[in-house]
Amino acid sequence: MEYIIGVDIGTQSTKALLVDRAGAIIAQHAQGYQVDTPKPLWAEQWPDVWYRAVLTCVREVVAKSGVAAADIKAICVSSLYGGSGIPVDEAMQPLHPCLIWMDRRATEEVEWVTQQIDLERLHAVTSNGVDSYYGYTKMLWLKNHQPAIWERTRYLLPPNSYINYLLCGEVAVDHSSAGNIGGVYDMAARNWSGEMLDALGIPARMMPQRLVDSSEVVGPLLPAIAEQLGLLAGTKVVAGGVDAAVATLAAGVSRAGQHVAMIGTSMCWGTIRQQAEASHGLISMPHVFNSQHDLYVFGGAITAGASVSWFRDAFCQADIDEAKRQGYGDVHQLMEENAAKVPPGADGVLFLPYLMGERSPIWDAKASGAFLGLNLYHGRAHLYRAVLEGVSFALKHNIDAGSQGAATLDDKLIVVGGAAHSPLWMQIIADITGYQVYTIAENVEAALGAALLAALGAGLISRETAQQGWVTLVPRSTPQAEASAAYRRAFGRYRDAYPALQGLMHRIHHDHQE
Repeated sequence: MEYIIGVDIGTQSTKALLVDRAGAIIAQHAQGYQVDTPKPLWAEQWPDVWYRAVLTCVREVVAKSGVAAADIKAICVSSLYGGSGIPVDEAMQPLHPCLIWMDRRATEEVEWVTQQIDLERLHAVTSNGVDSYYGYTKMLWLKNHQPAIWERTRYLLPPNSYINYLLCGEVAVDHSSAGNIGGVYDMAARNWSGEMLDALGIPARMMPQRLVDSSEVVGPLLPAIAEQLGLLAGTKVVAGGVDAAVATLAAGVSRAGQHVAMIGTSMCWGTIRQQAEASHGLISMPHVFNSQHDLYVFGGAITAGASVSWFRDAFCQADIDEAKRQGYGDVHQLMEENAAKVPPGADGVLFLPYLMGERSPIWDAKASGAFLGLNLYHGRAHLYRAVLEGVSFALKHNIDAGSQGAATLDDKLIVVGGAAHSPLWMQIIADITGYQVYTIAENVEAALGAALLAALGAGLISRETAQQGWVTLVPRSTPQAEASAAYRRAFGRYRDAYPALQGLMHRIHHDHQE
């Protein structure tokens, strides 16, 4: 039997899976760590934290599995969106922590880009916009605030590219990671944009010349590393890509029109398209499958499940006590039973889930959360239902943005992540979006998508098998006409609420920062 290893470097942990060519998981291991947040809005990581975690996780899955090294044919690493990338010098030594996706420090750089760069041209070339989320604005922060480091920087490497270099000694960047930097990648040409690099003042030499597909072999595993891992020298190291796209592939989403919502702490909705379009306010990158033709277009809410757990912890002690007394395994079961008695639209209560500012499609770091429509009649169950509905409205907001000018989306919406454990939430999502909601029998994760890419890169599976994925779709909920009609009205109020409150939100943010 032949096996492959998929690794996912996440924001707070790294996970490795050793699987067979049919996708069955033989062994897994995870290792956690903390993001460095030295100042408000900063989020960074030294890459050796990731590298040590990758080595530990791979070594552990090889040991736990008992599989012979000769039977393990390839390894592939997916990683969190690495923002600025890792600045390395001529000797490939990291010079500064990586400013990761969560980092929001590049606000002055965003203002500079908005004032100095032809934004229509930026949108046309890159199919992406301007925000401190994007890697190119974080690169400019390094240039402006760490000039000595900038001077010594040879490359700016996405996390998976840097790890691949340490594993096989070859420097390459996959197209999904390159496109996700925004600002510096020409989406039509599938290459770095000399024009935009010049306009932004980022030297082209900092962008590695070798761009590869996510399923392409970057190089053979180095003997010294192979020995540490219990693998054979020469084992194929496959490129990998950005975790959201890799997890989307793991969910079997590989053809234009398919779409998936990943709802955990945050929410990410993504679809596959062939035409690029920046005006929708979402993020675009080449997909990790069929990268020369297909785009992965995605957007998301920062606090999805985080809004639910915030509400539970801040306001629901009575429910927590009652759930214990009645022997519920999980307080959410009791909270859902109560919320299910409240009609769709939560009797007029509306929740805006902008508890950490918001990403797409509003892109406002100064947005804040709000409950609207409250009166004395309302109780915790109304507010809890409003939270579930508010996050689902944020999902619909992204779906509506992502379907602008697109060929139609499939009538199946796949939902994975923590939200899939909630029957009420699944029904609310179906009613609000109008899509048939499906979930997946298996545990979908980026590490599994990385293993799928490894299997494809090593020639162990066909492109057809890779396109189908290793998962089984399970129907969960169907839109109900009456509820959908109520939600259409409520969604209109949701769309109107943010523009109406934006000025006040910004004033509160400004006064609070003083």
